[in-house]
Amino acid sequence: MMRVFMMMLCSLMAVCSVSAQISRQEGTDRQAAIYRLPPFERAVRCTKYFESWHSEKHYPYVGYGHRLQPGERYSARTMTKRQADALLRKDLRKFIAMFRRFGSDSILLGTLAFNVGPAKLLGGNGYPKSTLIRKLEAGDRNIYREYVAFCNYKSKRHAMLLKRRKAEFALLYVP
Repeated sequence: MMRVFMMMLCSLMAVCSVSAQISRQEGTDRQAAIYRLPPFERAVRCTKYFESWHSEKHYPYVGYGHRLQPGERYSARTMTKRQADALLRKDLRKFIAMFRRFGSDSILLGTLAFNVGPAKLLGGNGYPKSTLIRKLEAGDRNIYREYVAFCNYKSKRHAMLLKRRKAEFALLYVP
């Protein structure tokens, strides 16, 4: 009887072990799937994830973080997910174009500018040119620390912004 019980227990453990390996592999496959997307699509998905949906209480932001400009008539109340997606893509293309001269880093910089504003990177509106941009202009692409340093809000470091910067860098930095 004990021998039968032990055989059943070993069989059950083997099945559970294989099942756990398959589950871990599927999780890894899902995580790896984002790296099979083009970099622009990765930027869109990452931004949507961290921005999430903006309702009326987030005014002057709508959709997935679009800041309303003078004369725009978008409403968080009536905006559809499809409209918000199109608006996000338009915004990201605009910001990426601002950094086109940085080649493969333009998507990374455009995504950051969407969140913090281009003046904090390029200088202007009372901000000096960022160390990140100065390093890239000097030809130094060792920018991880400078990139993830953009994780402050109202002069305080925020863990979620740090998590966002690390995710953006992992997804969008091309070595």
